[in-house]
Amino acid sequence: MHKLVTWPSEGLTRVPHSVYADPAIYEQEQIRIFRGRSWNFVGLLAEVPRPGDFVRAYVGETPVIVARESESQVNVLVNRCPHKGVQLCQEWAGHTKTFACPYHQWSFDLNGSLRGLPFRRGVDGAGGFSAEFDCGSHGLDRLHVTTHNGAIFASFSADTPDFARYLGPANLMYFERVFDGRPLRVLGKMRHRVATNWKTLVENFKDPYHATLLHVFFATFGIWRAGQRTEVRIDESGGSSTLVQQSPVVLQKARADEIRSDIADQMKVFRQDFLSLAEPSILKVLREFPEDEDTVTMQTLWPNCAVHQNLNSLGVRLALPRGPHMIEIHWTFFGYETDTPEMTERRLLHANFFGPAGLVTGDDIEIWQLNQRGVATTPSGVARLEAGGSGTEDADFVITETAVRAFYKHYRKIMEL
Repeated sequence: MHKLVTWPSEGLTRVPHSVYADPAIYEQEQIRIFRGRSWNFVGLLAEVPRPGDFVRAYVGETPVIVARESESQVNVLVNRCPHKGVQLCQEWAGHTKTFACPYHQWSFDLNGSLRGLPFRRGVDGAGGFSAEFDCGSHGLDRLHVTTHNGAIFASFSADTPDFARYLGPANLMYFERVFDGRPLRVLGKMRHRVATNWKTLVENFKDPYHATLLHVFFATFGIWRAGQRTEVRIDESGGSSTLVQQSPVVLQKARADEIRSDIADQMKVFRQDFLSLAEPSILKVLREFPEDEDTVTMQTLWPNCAVHQNLNSLGVRLALPRGPHMIEIHWTFFGYETDTPEMTERRLLHANFFGPAGLVTGDDIEIWQLNQRGVATTPSGVARLEAGGSGTEDADFVITETAVRAFYKHYRKIMEL
């Protein structure tokens, strides 16, 4: 693998364009990352509350079924019949006792065991399968599963570190800030495709530098902009990190037009000259966390998952690879079972920042595609990551790419580049 690309001598301040576009590198990512020692988010326990409930999900490009077998057991099964390789489950969610392949009707239970197949002994003593055919060796492939405070993760590897060690202390703290053990309630899901590489999204989730320059809504109305308190917390491996922003405007400690002139002059997207809110209450926040000064957090979990707490919106998004030049983004928005109707209304209102038509994500989608067009046409080029220095340490300022460099530190180690 290491012969496919030579990393620039400048180290982590450079990323070869080929890692976003080379099919051979992409194939190795599926093997080394998504089918390697990674915990991949596949759903919430709230999505499968009863034995027999299931949802479909993906680990990288591999389709899986998340099925609750019992009150205490959740299984993650590869959604592929061992007979002919057919994707057997087509429904996105449902309730069942068995999964049956539509091709030859092989039937599997909730832990993936083969329970029956038509005409096993043939017809009138002719054909069928031999007496030595062993149903026990023809079940669905099962992944290793861990759950943490309502979130479900799966891994192809038996020696993936336990979840707490996998995230590291600082990032576990922010994960448990959102997933604090209270029962969850799913509010909605979205899926859409974007013509870009999966790592471009992960970089974006880790990049506070762009948020104050690209997002008109964030910058103009004071949700995320330069000059506000920002923290970047990175785990020891570099793979997972958390961005934290304090928004005085949202906390009603400042007005949206209270901004230093030297900062406003460098933010072309700060457009208070003609942008205003017809419904200012969209910025209203109901306090809910002990650290209630932190109105925005964005946590990325290695390899491709992001957990956001943006005002009162709580959600998980996945950047699922679909070839070097395409991704499928899966969004899950949720709250807590104990939420009041007013809080649920807030969460749904603030979810409008995200998704394919979001007030914020709409900016990102255009840039992600332009990014891919650029790197795909210059395979010998490099991306430059020099904001905030050249290291991979924590930061307490917004103009930095330290978490992106840290991501590639871990990426290079896993990919042996």
